[in-house]
Amino acid sequence: MKTETVKLSLRNYSPELAPYFEKLNKAWIEKYFTVEPLDEYVLTNPEEAILKGGGKILFAEYEGKIIGTVALIKEEDDVYELAKMGVDENHQGLGAGKFLCKSAIELARDLGAKKLILYTQSSLLPAISLYRKLGFLEVPLTKGLYKRADLKMELVL
Repeated sequence: MKTETVKLSLRNYSPELAPYFEKLNKAWIEKYFTVEPLDEYVLTNPEEAILKGGGKILFAEYEGKIIGTVALIKEEDDVYELAKMGVDENHQGLGAGKFLCKSAIELARDLGAKKLILYTQSSLLPAISLYRKLGFLEVPLTKGLYKRADLKMELVL
């Protein structure tokens, strides 16, 4: 059986991509949880909430369509949070999540990060499996910003 290589390309944030950031994230949050006030703020104000503080937002493009996104939120000079990763439900299985995660890890290194952290929910098994494959380890959870987060992971770069 021949496996086909999917051609994904990476795009950096630009204002015209902001609606995709909101739509892709709201889709998965609403499917499993509830959009919290902080989600609403971050998703509708990405330039203020993420970029202004030194963070970055990346997008995965497939066949001319934006199908996924991920953010790096600067927590400290050398610590970033991997956050707001979502892939369009109709395009899952193409490897976009792994592509976005690996791209974000590489970008974090380029930005001088020594550590990446993330908050997730223990019911999101495919995401947790991906994070583990990429080297993230579970660490004690400190009270997070999101009610749904019950698991914290980190990757030392």
